[in-house]
Amino acid sequence: MASIRDGENELSILGRKTEYRQDYAPEVLEAFTNKHQGNDYWVRFHCPEFTSLCPITGQPDYATIHISYIPDVKMVESKSLKLYLFSFRNHGAFHEDCVNIIMKDLIELMNPRYIEVLGDFTPRGGISILPFCTYGRPGSDAPTPTSPMSSSSPTPRRQDTATSSLVEQLARAMITS
Repeated sequence: MASIRDGENELSILGRKTEYRQDYAPEVLEAFTNKHQGNDYWVRFHCPEFTSLCPITGQPDYATIHISYIPDVKMVESKSLKLYLFSFRNHGAFHEDCVNIIMKDLIELMNPRYIEVLGDFTPRGGISILPFCTYGRPGSDAPTPTSPMSSSSPTPRRQDTATSSLVEQLARAMITS
């Protein structure tokens, strides 16, 4: 059986002193090898302390970022993801840009079978913005994306029938609140 430390040489941030970047830094993202490539399963991150800046006013924007993906060969290391998301703190970008940039950077890093990213931004001027983006690798049997406002769920992959998608969970929460 493989040791827990087998993947250690793939990572440079984990277990070391944390250095926080002051502007957008996709280079801090690190990936490790998925040890369960034969299994179809979800990996979910809930990041309640996301901050970026409005590119026009310079005012801070706050959000909870929800990331769900079905991995293939590579997976994102959580400390590097935390540092990456923190790097948006002084970065000026619209809400929709932030969510799409996050998704594209994660696709470049790990080429997942499927990924969805939703930004639940704190209302400004009385308007909530919930940008949602999704990607399913062409040729994969990844879920069919749905709107975050829809009450229907993407069709799960073969072994994931008990897990509802992020979209469905958020839609239920919005309807019941």
